[in-house]
Amino acid sequence: MIRKKPTDVQKRLLNFIQHYDAKHGYPPTFREMKDQVGISSTSMVDYNLKHLEKLGIIERYPNTSRGLRVVQHLIDQIQETAITIQRTAQDLLSIPIVGRIVASQPVPVPRSDFNYFDAETTVDVAPNMLPVRNLKLSQIYALQVQGDSMIEDMVNDGDIVIMQRDQETRNGDMVAVWLSDEDETTLKRFYREGNRIRLQPANPTMEPIYISDKRSIEIQGKVLLIITPMKKT
Repeated sequence: MIRKKPTDVQKRLLNFIQHYDAKHGYPPTFREMKDQVGISSTSMVDYNLKHLEKLGIIERYPNTSRGLRVVQHLIDQIQETAITIQRTAQDLLSIPIVGRIVASQPVPVPRSDFNYFDAETTVDVAPNMLPVRNLKLSQIYALQVQGDSMIEDMVNDGDIVIMQRDQETRNGDMVAVWLSDEDETTLKRFYREGNRIRLQPANPTMEPIYISDKRSIEIQGKVLLIITPMKKT
């Protein structure tokens, strides 16, 4: 099987070849590579060089003493890609998934579900994906959606919604709502209509929920982003 990237041994071998060539003006011998990199035999040196050649990282010239050359532009590209990946990983926000939110007719869910934090249950999000800039991690959290009442808003069962805490709610916002009188939670579009509140599903088969006593409703957060997890194959 041809590897898609160099092994650790091959990386050390490549690094030695580069440094040796820069110092002497020509590549090292098989024996020098074996001794300096710690490879068991010259045949294993040849084996690893063949892999580097198949990856396009080096070029070899048969029947020529010290006949190999590092393809520098490809090395530069690999290093640049590694730096970009490292920087991207450092910039990601690791947002805690603190529980489930029901996107259907509301069902009882313990309120503590929203305050639960498991450091191993998180979703990584690039800050530039969020519509609000300069958010602190303490201002956001994630919930896993259960149900299909918001399918016309592209929110499906099993999706992850990124929420912002303490967001001023406007008509049309998709929010996580706690119905304190019923000890129930749901994900719906929020509308103020005179003396009542309408919680609107995005599913034509479902009816809205009307709340007359505004004291019985608590906004847990506003949806900032919807993430559909990749399905395992």
